[in-house]
Amino acid sequence: MQLKKCVLVITCAAAAALSFSLPAQAQKRLSATASSDDVFLALRDAARVDDSATALSLAARLPDYVIPSYVDYYRLKPRVRDFTAPVSEIRDFLNRYDGTAIGDRLRNDWLLALGKTGDWSTFDEQYPLFVLNDDVQVKCFALNSRALKGQNVADEARALLTSPKDYGQGCSDLIGTLAQNHQFGESDLWAQIRQAVEAGSIMVARRAAIFTDNGDLSLQQVIDKPAPLLARGPGQGRTAHELYIIAVGRAAKNNPQQAAAFLSGASGLTAQEQAIAWAQVALPASMKLMPEAIDYWRKTKDAPLSYEAYQWKVRIALRAGDWKLVKSTIESMPASLRSDITWTYWLARAQKEDGQLESAQRLFQSIASNVSFYGQLATEELGQKIVIPPGPTPPTPAEIAPMAQNSGFKRALKFYELNMRYEGIREWNWELRRMNDRQLLAAAEFARQSDVLDRMVNTSDRTKQEMDFTQRFPAPHLGEMTANTRPLGLENAWVYGLIRQESRFIKNAKSYVGASGLMQLMPSTAKYVAKKIGMTEFTQDQINDINTNLLLGTSYLNMVLNNLDGSQALATAAYNAGPGRPRSWRSTLNRSVEGAIFAETIPFNETRGYVKNVMSNATYYAALFENKPQSLKQRLGVVAPRTNTPTDLP
Repeated sequence: MQLKKCVLVITCAAAAALSFSLPAQAQKRLSATASSDDVFLALRDAARVDDSATALSLAARLPDYVIPSYVDYYRLKPRVRDFTAPVSEIRDFLNRYDGTAIGDRLRNDWLLALGKTGDWSTFDEQYPLFVLNDDVQVKCFALNSRALKGQNVADEARALLTSPKDYGQGCSDLIGTLAQNHQFGESDLWAQIRQAVEAGSIMVARRAAIFTDNGDLSLQQVIDKPAPLLARGPGQGRTAHELYIIAVGRAAKNNPQQAAAFLSGASGLTAQEQAIAWAQVALPASMKLMPEAIDYWRKTKDAPLSYEAYQWKVRIALRAGDWKLVKSTIESMPASLRSDITWTYWLARAQKEDGQLESAQRLFQSIASNVSFYGQLATEELGQKIVIPPGPTPPTPAEIAPMAQNSGFKRALKFYELNMRYEGIREWNWELRRMNDRQLLAAAEFARQSDVLDRMVNTSDRTKQEMDFTQRFPAPHLGEMTANTRPLGLENAWVYGLIRQESRFIKNAKSYVGASGLMQLMPSTAKYVAKKIGMTEFTQDQINDINTNLLLGTSYLNMVLNNLDGSQALATAAYNAGPGRPRSWRSTLNRSVEGAIFAETIPFNETRGYVKNVMSNATYYAALFENKPQSLKQRLGVVAPRTNTPTDLP
């Protein structure tokens, strides 16, 4: 419907965690007779903004709350973050809640505090106990601790430092330590600076620039006003050349062609520097899907690139049909990126185009068992269609019974009751970590019985051998759905594939920008569609009603589909990003491309993943509903160039 309207349980948990009321205001609203749940919610809000005084006051009102571990956590967390919590109190919490999700969460908070204060002896003691170990900044602090002890961690740091938006103080400190002990040279530093500027993480770039002979002052001037430096030319010396390359990239964000003109006329850069500079032009040109982007990428030759740049070099080569460039670029990727199923598939395709049939077959076979977009496409490359595997023996009541007694699941269900889905998901997923397939199937069935279908889907998705596709791809409200899709001629499988991605079947799902219900309708879109179909008495409070949501959602989806020549791939992109964007992306094509290439080259990360997931889901739903083999390739079709004609759809 609208870009970035994703639902909390699927892609926006972190963003949704930022949407809360101020704790002081919450406390003022609480009367002396407020329910314990209301006090608990206000306590959570206080902890989120590190208001330790309010948190202590509210926690005192909850001596016997049903989830005591979280009362203790919210009481303690703000003081851990502001470094005022006594170590004895932190250790007591970790001992009392050892082995729990919230215990691991507090250890994460404490490790960040320990890293920021440089208490490396305590950090080194606690880090091996951090179970999830999913915090990039904590990982940076861990490498920093080792580097300060004289260990060489440069290669590990290069593999870790690929996403500046995740850095924080921990990763900036690591870069500084490696620069000072000469594990990072000038090339490493400037690569980090370019990557940070490219990602818009200017503070990260400035912190790294301090350790070059430039300091950060000149860098900031170039970032703010690149034109004067571009007009003067590269100048002399390493620093001047690096600043010029950054100036080229900054100018290219607004006008890649102008930046390319400056670079073409520049003299004095080495061949390697020129190649790196062309990458600074090629990436923003790619994000705009400019036809010149492929020529810019060819000029980058074998220059080292950021992870984002490597991927876009391949995507633009796919758009252009340059399979040799696809192959060489994927082969030059860092191993951790090259092993992603996306690039395994496209490397196999490139090898097939190059006549390396046996090698391509091996790669296709290595990913064909993966139940995903590229696993399905690989299956078809092996000459097979998409089918539903035989289902497992359903879990017995004896297998399900322990799930009902699981304390983590009980906490998760209480959080769901409070609409604290982020916390509920954390508790639920923590309990799944060590489960085998049979236990996962039983947990998924318990989720079904508890009417939390999103947990059923996500839990069942984790099984490796025993796969229950009725759990993974449920079809609730099928009668109501058919009543709405049949008059429109819409395919149930496609609509269910979309709902599975949009809301995971949470009836009252609401995204942080206000999209609601199973089909995640934006209020303005719902109003528009209601008027179009003659629903004269529509009111906004009807959006979460299942029948109304399905009526309006399917009607809008049908409008979008008809507006985009019946292409499910284009219409799926339009449902997420708005109809105008896929029209614009399509208009930049200079040849017809297969639907998979169109999907992979969508310039918005969210929409790219969305289209691939919805189309993959729809293929499995069709196999379930029709009980016969399906083709994802056929569903994706071919996307041909077309003029970007206007539309009045929202």
